[in-house]
Amino acid sequence: MAKMIHSMIRVLDEARSLAFYDTAFGLKVADRLDFDAFTLIYLSNPETGFELELTVNKDRTEPYDLGDGYGHLAVSVDDVTAEHARFEAEGLSPRNLVDFAPEGEVIARFFFVADPDGYQIEVLQRGGRYL
Repeated sequence: MAKMIHSMIRVLDEARSLAFYDTAFGLKVADRLDFDAFTLIYLSNPETGFELELTVNKDRTEPYDLGDGYGHLAVSVDDVTAEHARFEAEGLSPRNLVDFAPEGEVIARFFFVADPDGYQIEVLQRGGRYL
């Protein structure tokens, strides 16, 4: 059986991205591999073994075009309402909280936030299938 271990995104400004992911999700640098043309930075926190890999291409000066294929990353939190308020207080510009109730019963409560490069991240209330 395969075990998912990380997802990679390309970022333009290393310091800006590290600050965002630390402030938003408490992700810290777990490992850093520096090469001539690029740097790989693995971020994690004690909640999970899954890591986010940031790739910083050193010669890149223009923002990345995310195209029409990127979906989103998702994280779960114990109190999505409190996290939404914290994101607002931190100036992270979260979108509105949403109660997803396709057949009248709420099956998910969430909000989205964009990282500095425009990647969308869904922040879900922990519970049900969203543990």
